[in-house]
Amino acid sequence: MERITFMGSQGFELAARLDRPVGPIKAYALFAHCFTCGKDLAPANRIVKALNNDGIAVLRFDFTGLGKSGGEFENTNFSSNVADLVVAANHMRDHFEAPSLMIGHSLGGTATLLAALEVPEVKAVATLGSPSNATNVMKQFAGDVDTIESTGEADVKLAGRPFKIKKQFLDDIKDQNVLDAVAKLKKPLLIAHSPIDDTVSVDHAAEIFMAAKHPKSFLSLDKGDHLLFNPGTAEYVAKSIAAWASAYIPDLTEEDMINIPYGRVAVHPTGYGKFQQHVHAGPHNFLADEPKAYGGDETGATPYNLLLAGLGACTSMTIKMYADRKGIELDDVEIYLDHKKIHAQDCDTCETETGKLDKIERQIVLKGNLSDAERARLIEIADRCPVHRTLHSEVVITTEERAEEAAGTAA
Repeated sequence: MERITFMGSQGFELAARLDRPVGPIKAYALFAHCFTCGKDLAPANRIVKALNNDGIAVLRFDFTGLGKSGGEFENTNFSSNVADLVVAANHMRDHFEAPSLMIGHSLGGTATLLAALEVPEVKAVATLGSPSNATNVMKQFAGDVDTIESTGEADVKLAGRPFKIKKQFLDDIKDQNVLDAVAKLKKPLLIAHSPIDDTVSVDHAAEIFMAAKHPKSFLSLDKGDHLLFNPGTAEYVAKSIAAWASAYIPDLTEEDMINIPYGRVAVHPTGYGKFQQHVHAGPHNFLADEPKAYGGDETGATPYNLLLAGLGACTSMTIKMYADRKGIELDDVEIYLDHKKIHAQDCDTCETETGKLDKIERQIVLKGNLSDAERARLIEIADRCPVHRTLHSEVVITTEERAEEAAGTAA
C-alpha cells in the first residue's frame, strides 16, 4: 500500500492510497466511496484486497472535505465529486497507468457513471448500491431540506455525524441527468444492488440497467445491506467484479510474468519504499522488507526472517516425515527460531575465538502421546534436516553478472 496525495478539483490536497497486488499488475482500478464515507471504510478494504488478489491495483481517495483530504465538505457537491474522480484518473495516468476499471459505491457509483465518460481508457464500470439520480441522497436529510431551501444552509446529521449542507448542494444535484450519462456511457457496466437495500431502493438499479446499452449485467446482493457490512458480501462483490471484468481487461502475458522453476528464486526491488523487494520462489510470489526501525516499511518478512523460515520449515518437515515413517504418534510440531549476533568468547562450543558470530536459537514443541525416548529421538532428527546441514557445512556462493535480456526467463 502506498499513500498518495494529489490536488483535487477545488484546489485542495486529497488523501489517497494505492493498493498493489503481490506480483505483476494486470490492470489499475479507481474506486469511489459512498456519500460522507471515506476511502478506508472496512467493506472498501475487503473489496480492494480481493481485487488485489486478482492482480488489480486499486487507487481510492477521500473526496474533498472528507477523511484526510483538505477542503470543506459544505462547499462540495455532486459535480465536484465527479471532477475529483476525473482528476484522480488523470493522476493515475500521469504517475502509474490510467484506470481500466472504475468502481463506485452508493453516490460514489453514481458519480463514477458520469466521470467514466471523461476517462477514455476505462474499459468497464461497476456500481454498488448506487442511485439512478443524485437527488436520492436528499432522503438522508429530508427533514432539513425546507430549512436549507429557505435559509441557504443547515447542520444535518448523516450516519451519526454532523455535516453542513448548503443550498448550492441541492441545486447541483437537481441539475444532474444521470440516466442520460448512462445511455452515453457505452462501456460494459455491472450493476450490483441488494433487493433489501433500505437506503437506495433496488428500483434505482433497474432504472440504470434499462438506460444502459449492452453489454450490461446485474448482480443481486440478496443478503447485502447498503454499506456492504454483512459478512461475505464485500468479498463476494469483489470476486464477482474481478471475474466479470476479466472479459474486458487483458490478462497477463508471458512477457509480464517472471517464470521461475521450482528450486530457483528471483528477487528484485518493487520501487516502493527504501527496501521492499518482490520475491519469486518458483510459482510463488511474496514481499520482503525491513522493519521501520531500519528504514523499511514492514511490508514483508526480513531477509533473516526468510532464512529462519527456511530452517524452521525444513525442521518441521523432517521431524514429521520421520515420525510418520516410524509410526510415532506425533500430533503436531511447532518450531520457534531467533537469530542474533554474539561474541565468540561467549560460545563454549564454537571454533571461532574472536570477534562476533551468528547464533540461531531453535525451540521445538512436540505434541502427542510420546515417550521420553521418542521425544529425544525427534529432537535429534531435527539436526538432520537438509537446511540445517547446509548451514553447518561449507557453503560456496558465486556471483556473476547476468545478461539483462535473459532476466525474467526460466533459462
